[in-house]
Amino acid sequence: MNEESLTTILKNWRRTLHQLPELGFLEYRTTFTIGKELESLGFTLHIGQDALRSESRKGVPSQQELQKHEAEAIEWGVEQSWMELMEGGHTGVVATWDTGKPGKHSAFRFDIDALPIHETHDSTHLPFKEGFHSKVDGAMHACGHDGHTAIGIALAHFIHNNSESLSGTFTLLFQPAEEGGRGAKGMTDRGWLQHVDEFYTGHIGIHSMPVGTIAASVEGFLASSKLNVTYKGRSAHAGMNPEEGKNALLAAATASTQLYTIPRHSAGASRINVGKLQAGAGRNVIADHGYLELETRGETAAIQDFVHAEATRMIQSVGDLYDVSTEIEEVGETSSFECSQEAVDAVQARCIGSSVIQEILPVIAVSGSEDASFMVNEVQQQGGIATYMLFGTPLVFGHHHPSFDFDEEVLPVALETYINIVKGGHTCAGLVR
Repeated sequence: MNEESLTTILKNWRRTLHQLPELGFLEYRTTFTIGKELESLGFTLHIGQDALRSESRKGVPSQQELQKHEAEAIEWGVEQSWMELMEGGHTGVVATWDTGKPGKHSAFRFDIDALPIHETHDSTHLPFKEGFHSKVDGAMHACGHDGHTAIGIALAHFIHNNSESLSGTFTLLFQPAEEGGRGAKGMTDRGWLQHVDEFYTGHIGIHSMPVGTIAASVEGFLASSKLNVTYKGRSAHAGMNPEEGKNALLAAATASTQLYTIPRHSAGASRINVGKLQAGAGRNVIADHGYLELETRGETAAIQDFVHAEATRMIQSVGDLYDVSTEIEEVGETSSFECSQEAVDAVQARCIGSSVIQEILPVIAVSGSEDASFMVNEVQQQGGIATYMLFGTPLVFGHHHPSFDFDEEVLPVALETYINIVKGGHTCAGLVR
C-alpha cells in the first residue's frame, strides 16, 4: 500500500470516527469498529477484561448509563459476542503482532474517547461543512482522539503490509477513557507495558504549530487527581422550621471557595480547580444535597499528594462544620513523567530526511495532565525507553472547544513519524538481538 492509499485511509477513518463519538468506558461502537478492522488484518486481539484490569478503572459510568449505551450499541450493530466481553464498560482493545523474528518489542498507545460537548453547527466548521460532524447529541471528538485512532489503524495497516521486512513484536493499545485520567492505568495494570523495549505515544495539537512540525518529547505534564464530592444534609422549610435543616448547599459553596486557599507549593507548580457545583431544590428549602467536581494537580507526585491531602482534609472539615455527611469519590488520576532521552534521540534520528516532517523539536513545554504517564513510567521502570510526542497543526480553536478542529494534513505527518520509528527499530538487517 503506497503513501497515497494510507493518507486516504487516515482521512476516511478520522471522518468515520468523528461522527461516532463516545465518552470514556462507553466506547462500545468505537472499540468494535477498530477491532474488526484490525482483526481483518490478522492482528491478535484482546478485548474486555483481557485488555484492561477492571478494578483499576476510575470514574466508570453508572450501571444505568452503561446499560443504555450497551443497548444502543447492539441496536447499531455491535456483535453480541463482543458486547458480552465489553459489558460493564470494559472498552478499548489491545492488538498484538509477532513477526516471528527476534527483535525489539515496541508498544504504541492511541486514545479513543470523546468529550461531553455539543459540536458547533457553524458553516465555517469543516466537519459540519463537509457533513462528518458528530451524529451523537452532546458528544464530540473535541481533542483529536479521532485522529489518533485513525493513525493507529493506519499504522496497523503498515505493520501488516510490511511484516516480512520487520522484526520483533508490536503492541497497539487503543485506550479508553483518557479524558479525566481514567483508562490508562487499567491497561497498565493488566501488564501490557511489561517487557516493552520502546513505547511511543503522542497528541495532535496542544500547541498551535505548522503542519510538518513535530516534537520528539514534552515536559511539564502534571500529576493530578479528579474528585467527585457529595454532601448530604437534611431538608427543612426555610421559613417555618429552618433550625431542623442541615444545609448541604452551604457546605458545597463553602468548600468550593475555601479549596482555593490551599497554599501553592514552593517546590513546583500546583493547581486546584472546582469545575462544577450543584445544590438545592428551591428558594424556600434548606438544601439537603450538594455536589462538587474538582481536580488537583502537582508538578511532582509529592506536590500532587500535598494538594490532594489538603483538599480532602478541607472537604471533610467543611462537611463536619455544617454537620452534613461527606462522600469523596476518586474518579481519575494521572502521574508526572519524564521522557527518555534515548527515545527522543531515536525519534530524531529515524525521522531525519522525511519529505513531510519539516522540523523536529527535541522537546516542548506543555501543561495539563496525561494518563499515558502510567504507561511511560511502567516501561521505564521495566528498563525500556518511552516518549510522548506532539504533531503540529494550526489551532483556530483550542482543545475541548465546540469548534475544535485540526488540519487533516497533520495525519500523514504523524503516521510517517510512527512508521519511521517502526522502520528504524524493526528492520530485520542488523537489528536482531
